[in-house]
Amino acid sequence: MPMFFRFGYQRFVTVLASPACIGVAALVLPFAVPAADWPHWRGPERTGLSTESGWLDRWPAEGPKVAWRGQVGLGFSSFAVAQGRVFTLGHADGKDSVFCFDAESGRELWRHSYPAELGDKFFDGGTTGTPAVDGARVYALSRWGDTFCLQAADGKVVWSKNVQKDTGARVPDWGFSGSPLVQGDKLVLNVGEAGLALNKETGAILWQSGPKSAGYSTPLPLKRGADELIVLGSGQSYVAVAARDGKAAFRIRWLTQYGVNAADPVIAGDRLFLSTGYDKGAALFKLSGAEPEQLWKSKVLRTQLNGAVLYEGHLYGGDGDSDGRGPMKCVELASGQEKWAHNGFGTGGLMIADGKLIALSARGEFFVAPATPSGFKPTARAQLLGGKCWTAPVLSDGRIFGRSSRGDVICLDVRTK
Repeated sequence: MPMFFRFGYQRFVTVLASPACIGVAALVLPFAVPAADWPHWRGPERTGLSTESGWLDRWPAEGPKVAWRGQVGLGFSSFAVAQGRVFTLGHADGKDSVFCFDAESGRELWRHSYPAELGDKFFDGGTTGTPAVDGARVYALSRWGDTFCLQAADGKVVWSKNVQKDTGARVPDWGFSGSPLVQGDKLVLNVGEAGLALNKETGAILWQSGPKSAGYSTPLPLKRGADELIVLGSGQSYVAVAARDGKAAFRIRWLTQYGVNAADPVIAGDRLFLSTGYDKGAALFKLSGAEPEQLWKSKVLRTQLNGAVLYEGHLYGGDGDSDGRGPMKCVELASGQEKWAHNGFGTGGLMIADGKLIALSARGEFFVAPATPSGFKPTARAQLLGGKCWTAPVLSDGRIFGRSSRGDVICLDVRTK
């Protein structure tokens, strides 16, 4: 039962009198520090990693403080957090909506709604991609190709278009699910066989690919020598294209059942890690030659929905499909060797901040644990959501955001002050 979601910049704030700054380590003297915005899918560097420290990684028995709760309707969209605002998507009453909340209070600042089908094909349906914030604007792509550029402050539409109708691209079986990528003056979408680029200011098409099915991953920047590339999952491969004109640079044939190439690749220097579900498995490739060279291939990690997170030479991610209760695993990148497995995690998601795992299981339990190959030893855990939770949690400015498929949103206050 496949389902995919995808989920800027770093702003600066001045610490005036507080001994602690939201989202950074404790401070005693006032000076400018980087705030821990999470402006798009997989965070500032698109890796699932955050350097944010000074947050509570140990919780009381009753769990952490719940700052606020909200409801956004059906879907699996994650969160983008920037300039004190939280953005996500949801579906209700025959409409999709882009929501904007105040990060501190949870007050809804605005929402932009538009007609959309539920699309409940073998799963709950609803929204899947995650908004992307770029300065004063927020971008969103629906499962059916509706693309919006909105003012982040008030939700006013700057431009909108349906890219599927404009390009003739085939809608994948479960809709377009990759989040938008802002790359220079371009907005890159996983639409078509190998992506689509729009002018981010006007929505005009800059380049497009063939009409065959896209995959479900989010476009991922890759620097190779002097070339700026973008890696996308298609229905039959992972392909790298030139950001400038969309021309293919290399292609790795990758056949996953139902064309579900959904998990984002992981880039580590000149190496590229791929992993997908449906018992497909994983592989590591070297990119320094003219064509990718496979270094190893294994079924040690099968990330159906959320891509693995790489930290200090080890991959952390869920292993297995949404119809089971597979484990969370730690796997050595260089060798593909499994270091440990924590059973019952299911198709949940995770991120890593300050060397610690922040994970949300498929059944709604939050975990915090050191990200280490020596074993899974939680320092905090709390059952705070119910239903189905396939969306990776997000930490930003001392707050953890999570959601369930039915649209229950929770914000945990893990600030030290």
